[in-house]
Amino acid sequence: MISVILCGGSGARLWPLSRAHYPKQFLDLNSDVSLLKETINRVSILSSSFYFVANEEHRFMVAEHRRLSGVEGCILLEPVARNTAPAIAVAALQAVMDGQGDEAMVVLPSDHLIPNDAAFREYLKSAELFAKEGLVVTLGVQPTRAETGYGYIHSVVEVDEVSGARIVQQFTEKPSLADAEQFVKSEEYFWNSGIFIVTPNRYLSLLQEYASEVFLSAQESFEQRRADMDFVRLSKAHFEKSPSISIDHALMEPLCASSESVVVIPFEASWSDLGSWNSLWEVVDKDLDNNAIVGDVLAQDVTNSYLHSSGRLLAAVGVDNMVVVESSDAVLVVDKNKVQNVKHIVQQLEMEKRSEYLHHREVYRPWGKYDLIGAGNGYQVKQITVSPGAALSLQKHQCRAEHWIVVKGCAEVVQGSEAYRVYQNESTYIPIGEIHSLRNPTQEDLVIIEVQSGDYLGEDDIERLDDQYGRV
Repeated sequence: MISVILCGGSGARLWPLSRAHYPKQFLDLNSDVSLLKETINRVSILSSSFYFVANEEHRFMVAEHRRLSGVEGCILLEPVARNTAPAIAVAALQAVMDGQGDEAMVVLPSDHLIPNDAAFREYLKSAELFAKEGLVVTLGVQPTRAETGYGYIHSVVEVDEVSGARIVQQFTEKPSLADAEQFVKSEEYFWNSGIFIVTPNRYLSLLQEYASEVFLSAQESFEQRRADMDFVRLSKAHFEKSPSISIDHALMEPLCASSESVVVIPFEASWSDLGSWNSLWEVVDKDLDNNAIVGDVLAQDVTNSYLHSSGRLLAAVGVDNMVVVESSDAVLVVDKNKVQNVKHIVQQLEMEKRSEYLHHREVYRPWGKYDLIGAGNGYQVKQITVSPGAALSLQKHQCRAEHWIVVKGCAEVVQGSEAYRVYQNESTYIPIGEIHSLRNPTQEDLVIIEVQSGDYLGEDDIERLDDQYGRV
């Protein structure tokens, strides 16, 4: 099989841990590895090739998670967000170009939790047989409650006794509570997992028939692609012409209405899309008071709650059915019955242009990361970690000077026409307007404290002159 992993999405309902520039697929929420890495590992045994579809902001994080997973794979960059139908299309076009148009292609969201990897792979093996017969296959999850945040698949007629595969009659997107209750009661509906299995050639031909505008935009964008290091950049002018539409609306709904080409295989193993704090609370281990506790937490007379500390001590007394999440720059307190409304807080942060919407205090870059540990009038202090062999761009600033103190490792510095090394417990000074760069020449992390001073300290006061990551 070949695997297409969709790495977009903001995960707004898991704020403040999930941010626009560091969404939930990159977080370690239920284990010591990220959801994206878990997704890769889940199908690596079955997959001959990987195709990742990501956006510009996340490209280096996807590449790093791919590297840590020990797999190769093409990373296609969406110039603008247009939902899943065109994203899958460009991956299918790449697979066809690679000579894999008739292989079964499994399309996977990068941020789902599926604890039983072995069982999941068996379902995919069954789905592969149907896909190679020209059918579109999806995995349907047996609903355990009337959930209004999921799509539903209506299916009655069984076509294969071994796998339990059924013909799909209808896809219904996020119903009302009353409808959801009827769906669960009827026992004829499944939750839509968002996982699809189809050959690339079949997907493209169906898309051309049922959603030609999406197909043409994807095709034209792919034809005008260009290579950029490990990435494939699609043409923005063509890609943004595509309607923003999911595979469900673009293809599944009209296909089910006109043919019997879509089958659902009941997926009876544990599954969650981790679409809210409630979803996460349901799947993690809990104590005798039904609390899920992560990090440095003290709880007294607390029941049925999710308490998460990212660093500081979190203390809770006398609360029930609550979610409390502490991060380095924000704290969330919400009733578990209201967790779907966290997205409204995120929308307000975005409208007010607050940084807490975009990123954490700790910000990841292709060369490593930095943590804003202090700021005041005319100064700010960062802890900068540079990965082995990585380098910050050759750059200059018009408004700020920088003082670097090495606390771990060795820094290779270019300042003007001079090149020199700075070792642990040594420092150097970069005046305003001076051309400079910083590189880690060692095999261990370089950690420095950077003190910035000046009238303006925004991240846009960086003029890049050369950059190994193509950001000039």
